[in-house]
Amino acid sequence: MGSRGRVTLQTIAREVGLSKYAVSRSLAGKSGVSEETRERIREMAVRLGYAKPAAQAGSTDIAVVFHDLDPVNSELYMQVQNGMQGEAQRLGMGLRVHWTHSARQLEDLARACAGLLLVGPHDREAIAAATATGIPIVRFGWIDPLEQADQITGTDHEAGQAVIQYLINLGHRSIAYVSGAPGYRGRRERFYGAREIAESHADVALHVMQFDEQGAFADAFHALKESGVRPTAFFCAHDGLALTVVSELLGQGYRIPDDVSVVGFGDFSPATQISPPLTTVRMEGQECGAVGLRLLLERIETPRRPGDPARRINIASRIIERRSAGPCKDMRISEDTAKPSR
Repeated sequence: MGSRGRVTLQTIAREVGLSKYAVSRSLAGKSGVSEETRERIREMAVRLGYAKPAAQAGSTDIAVVFHDLDPVNSELYMQVQNGMQGEAQRLGMGLRVHWTHSARQLEDLARACAGLLLVGPHDREAIAAATATGIPIVRFGWIDPLEQADQITGTDHEAGQAVIQYLINLGHRSIAYVSGAPGYRGRRERFYGAREIAESHADVALHVMQFDEQGAFADAFHALKESGVRPTAFFCAHDGLALTVVSELLGQGYRIPDDVSVVGFGDFSPATQISPPLTTVRMEGQECGAVGLRLLLERIETPRRPGDPARRINIASRIIERRSAGPCKDMRISEDTAKPSR
């Protein structure tokens, strides 16, 4: 068959007489492949040197691989790394930390370690190759529906629900969801949660603002106002967007939170470096990292048996109240009117 470096999913597919798609799903532990077929694919992968028997793993190292081309989440990834390393130090063990998007490097690391922590949007084929080595893997990031992969994640949908309910409780009824550029899965999940709560209140309108993030908020806001919409609150899908929104609104003469409220997402470092400080949703990155490492160690100690379900562990976010959000101006006026005169 030549050198191991030339063995690919297509090579295995050709040898077992199946599609590359079926081989990829099988080695990644996904559904749609019978156990008999899965075992046949696994045996061929081992025979060709694409995967190795778990019993030959030998290494006690644990590797952490961060996707290095995801600048939007870079600060979150550092929090996750701090959580992993803090937990590793507490347990008296070491971690091998890598930043890459190379499928080949990911596969080589998987072959050389006892367990793998994957953070970020790694290539599907690379994940399949790492899974095929048979080592335990815990993933931080989005996975396919019902994919049989152990995952640590935040609570994006829930956070969207919580923020809209928080703003409704403050009296806001016209709320803009500032999504920015489309295509980010987490931002969609936050919107789905926000929409779910908004739709349960007949008097609440949720307006989506999507735009190129390079200074285009002003145009999007102008178009929204031209359509007759006057939001009293902005829920921004990322703290970076919230900084843009706060800066633009202040520049247009709005007072925050007297005229409009702004809520972010992430609780990253700039949230406390602006005025007013940003009310936002804290993503518990350090806790995600620590819990992920503990789950991986448990999987190494007691490997999943065939047919055992994968685990999903959600780390609950929380709203951090600062000064960029407050009662709706209309509600304050009505409350003042309702006060008895002295």
